[in-house]
Amino acid sequence: MGYKSGCLGHLGHKLEFVLIEPPFFSETNLISPRLHLPIQSSWKDGRRHPSHFSLEEEPNRSVMVILVGPPGSGKSTFCEAVITASRRPWVRVCQDIINNGKAGTKVQSLKAVADALNEGKSVFIDRCNLEKGQRADFMKLCRSQTDIHAVVLDLPAKVCISRCVNRTGHEGNLQGGRAAAVVNKMLQNKEAPNLNEGFYRITFCQNDMDVKEAIKMYSELGPSDKLSSGEFGQKSKKENVQPSIMKFFKKSAREENSQKEKEGNNSSANDSRNQFPTLAFPSISTSDFQFDLDKASDIIVESAQDFLKRVDNVRLALVDLSDKSRILSLVREKAGKKGIDSNRFMTFVGDITQLYSKGGLRCTVIANAANWRLRPGGGGVNAAIFKAAGEVLEVATKERAGTINPGSSVAVPLPSTSPLYQREGVTHVIHILGPNMNPQRPNYLEDDYTKGCKILRDAYSSLFESFASVACLERNKKQKLVELKERAGGESKSKEKREEVKSRNWGSWALALYNTAMDPEKHKDGLLEISDNLIVLNDLYPKAKKHVLVLSRLNGLDCLEDAKREHLPMLRSLHSAGVKWVNKFLSEDSSLYFRLGYHSVPSMRQLHIHVISQDFDSPSLKNKKHWNSFTTAFFRDSVDVMDEIEEHGSAKITDEKLLEMELRCHRCKSAHPNIPKLKSHIAKCRASFPPHLLQNNRLLSASNNDTLEQIS
Repeated sequence: MGYKSGCLGHLGHKLEFVLIEPPFFSETNLISPRLHLPIQSSWKDGRRHPSHFSLEEEPNRSVMVILVGPPGSGKSTFCEAVITASRRPWVRVCQDIINNGKAGTKVQSLKAVADALNEGKSVFIDRCNLEKGQRADFMKLCRSQTDIHAVVLDLPAKVCISRCVNRTGHEGNLQGGRAAAVVNKMLQNKEAPNLNEGFYRITFCQNDMDVKEAIKMYSELGPSDKLSSGEFGQKSKKENVQPSIMKFFKKSAREENSQKEKEGNNSSANDSRNQFPTLAFPSISTSDFQFDLDKASDIIVESAQDFLKRVDNVRLALVDLSDKSRILSLVREKAGKKGIDSNRFMTFVGDITQLYSKGGLRCTVIANAANWRLRPGGGGVNAAIFKAAGEVLEVATKERAGTINPGSSVAVPLPSTSPLYQREGVTHVIHILGPNMNPQRPNYLEDDYTKGCKILRDAYSSLFESFASVACLERNKKQKLVELKERAGGESKSKEKREEVKSRNWGSWALALYNTAMDPEKHKDGLLEISDNLIVLNDLYPKAKKHVLVLSRLNGLDCLEDAKREHLPMLRSLHSAGVKWVNKFLSEDSSLYFRLGYHSVPSMRQLHIHVISQDFDSPSLKNKKHWNSFTTAFFRDSVDVMDEIEEHGSAKITDEKLLEMELRCHRCKSAHPNIPKLKSHIAKCRASFPPHLLQNNRLLSASNNDTLEQIS
């Protein structure tokens, strides 16, 4: 039979053991029949090969499998096939049906996964999960007794589209003709999972045969079995977007840019790379501040990749004077390995103050590696930019900020009288300060790279978000010019735009915020804060002790319904500004609680966040509509809005009927007949806030001040 027996002395006891030789194994026999010892198996070409087993019985390990694939790739079919045949207890979590058979939220999915893992079950996460950010929250649920796997259903796009178009009764209702556009758009942003994300094992399936073998592998995975770690089955990293299918859609900005570069490869002044807003930036902290080049290059590449994934039609250029620059070569190599499009993220050799005149690269925004005083002087990039821009940059900078903290940035509009503006076309300079590893310079971190890496990531994140806000504003200005030309020429497009705005029936009183946002200089006395992309002002009729509004200055962004993925940088800026004011208010009165959010259907034009304390102690709060607009689901928390738009492309708009609900305390949920009695009650109520407000930083207070500082 090919087995041997014996005994092993262990802590004064005899333990019988069985040594099973290879001929004994079969596809279904993974456990020793006598001692039930778990056997770790490895896989090659879809076949299981026993590698070793342990004499110590291990506790059963749960497995969390994140399925990765577009609609139509067969994720649900994969789950059902494994669950039907497997001896291991599996749970399928599908967001399309998680809300009592209806579509739910990512939060509900995360809770269902956590509950299943806590019960010792294994889980299939049946979502598209095509981007790293979509997978990240599920990765955080990992426990010590859980292995995280990814199964990538990397089938041809035309197969997935054909399935979607022809299927009926789909749980998420993605079927018929519109499916083709959805699948292609999702595949354009696809990021293949890798082990660095925290996966124990990744299995790639390129065709139906690969899928069948993977189904068989997981179906036969017993409660104590463990698959080997690593990446398996990956054959190609090419994208699945088929050129023949793309004819149904408008060319992406990237394709247009690539085509024009091919046509005019030798024309630097008219190069197509100058068509989109471009940020030129030096490597931060790696020169005078002596930050490790390898660590810095990792952070640059990861930050750029994350930003470009979220923001379209912009470009980034890392600039250095020398073609022998070590940081340029490291970044170029690592960006190439990650497959980042070099048309959107490039390295460039040249003087950052002469990129257009000497190198043909027009950059509307450049970053300055500043000192904490935001003053000229020293050497390197800081001295060069202040000198090239002239005295007007120093004056403009002082109007914006006096100092800067490590990990943050300050965007400064460059006056049109600046030589840098006139010669190079630079409209903004963004000052940025990174971590210091040089003991001869201020804020020395004493080689604490844990803290240093965090600060450097924060610095690049702040830089890129500032750039996105500037780019958004510049597009807005161009759009205004186009509309003016169309209006002068009587173009129908302008007329349709005016009719669209008119159809919303904004009354004259409802345009007050819009008028302020478009021309803040006329209302400067009543404003708390003004920047290029937002303004802050007190609510004219506050509904609580502290109630301010943070307004977007982007024309055409009237309400929450208008907000799409391209507006995420703006929404994050509004949120950060709101958190900053919460911090200020808490420093004055630490007993207050705050929420930041939007009205689903606002009464006034121009997108704005309400920053409102939860005491609701105000004579301006007079009726049921006032109360319910801030205490029901009609009030959409800013953090939820950003999550929904990032994941789905738009935010959920709740019904105005919520404004007619009965009056209930926002803390204990007791009912009250009228506003006076409700106010009397809430002045004394000390009940805990509802559990959902205590999650995801929806409720801000002095007790989570550390989190507030990180957010702001």
